[in-house]
Amino acid sequence: MKYQQIDNNLFVKNRKKFMARMKPKSIAVFNSNDLYPIGADSTMPFEQNRDLFYLSGADQEETILLLFPDAHEKKHREVLFVRETNAHIAVWEGEKLTKEKATEVSGIETIYWLTDFDKIFYDLMTEVETVYFNTNEHYRQAVETQTREDRFIIKCKQDYPAHLWAKSSPILQQIRGVKEPEEIAIMQTACNITEKGFRRLLQFVKPGVMEYEIEAELLHEFIRNRSKGFAYTPIIASGNNANVLHYIENNRECKDGDMLLMDVAAEYANYSSDLTRTIPVNGRFTPRQKAVYEAVLRVKNDATAMLVPGTMWGEYHKEVGKLMTSELLGLGLLDKADVQNEDKDWPAYKKYFMHGTSHHIGLNTHDYGALKTPMVANMVYTVEPGIYIPDEKMGIRLEDDVVIQEKGAPFNLMANIPIEVEEIEELMNANS
Repeated sequence: MKYQQIDNNLFVKNRKKFMARMKPKSIAVFNSNDLYPIGADSTMPFEQNRDLFYLSGADQEETILLLFPDAHEKKHREVLFVRETNAHIAVWEGEKLTKEKATEVSGIETIYWLTDFDKIFYDLMTEVETVYFNTNEHYRQAVETQTREDRFIIKCKQDYPAHLWAKSSPILQQIRGVKEPEEIAIMQTACNITEKGFRRLLQFVKPGVMEYEIEAELLHEFIRNRSKGFAYTPIIASGNNANVLHYIENNRECKDGDMLLMDVAAEYANYSSDLTRTIPVNGRFTPRQKAVYEAVLRVKNDATAMLVPGTMWGEYHKEVGKLMTSELLGLGLLDKADVQNEDKDWPAYKKYFMHGTSHHIGLNTHDYGALKTPMVANMVYTVEPGIYIPDEKMGIRLEDDVVIQEKGAPFNLMANIPIEVEEIEELMNANS
């Protein structure tokens, strides 16, 4: 892995939190992701199942984690199965986890080769009443592929029909949404790498550059700072492209007078950052561009201040809608009649700001986390309002990642990334 090894104390704490919430005489099973084929002998780059990584730090394919707090033998309360390595594999595929390295990475003492899984699992199941399955229940999931986890669940239900089944997801939603200090430090590293990429761009962007050239500059800066690359598919949208919320073609020329919306950020050690900045291609905002930009920035700043313990996610978004309505009235995009006659299920502001303002972020860009209970300290959220005006061929969105504090305003992990109009113009014109 490119990233520096993470202190296994993080994964020890995460397992303790999970096991403390398990039912008596229960076992939880977590499978790695598959290697997905492209064709012939090619595969997509491996990405570890984030729940398995969260609980073990193991970052390779063909890995299984068992958590069994009530196991008769103490050594079987935490067990990690990894693919057996040998000299041949080392030559052709590179270094894999040895048993000793797996313990070093995870803090788990009991490591078996994957070939021993069926035998050991059968023995443990004689002590088990309930099996926790790791199903994907994220509110935005839309998975059509059968995963390694899915195959295990089908086989387990066939082989052990008299056992009870439970879901890991509610526990994970609860504990993964509240970050440990080590996780926040890793996310800060991801944000710092993103900052380096953005500052590089401010010197690079000018009329005539292609959106994909900007993508290449970012990738260069991310990888040279130990990131695998983008935390999500980059959006580099100049001019009217910014009004397509998930524009990812990145194949157009950036033209004089355009605004350039970039929703781009680095990952680090499987943790995401999530940044959006919108800049003038020629380095100078027009009065109209500046007015819209500063309206979005005011909404972002005021929305950020609301992210404190006790805030409800749904109510927060309603309040942000009121802020945006006021700004759109000030910009002349809405009038009082639009607001008075609005559909309460689709308020008037949604014509120009149609997406949500915040989501949890962590090991996933759209991370796990409670949405129907009050916010608590050490939850990490994005804040990303935008105003999209197709008639003016302009879309402006601004986004930072912030950590809720016990008291006071949240801590902005992206506070050092330029966002004020004057600073962006100064940096873009530093060499002119």
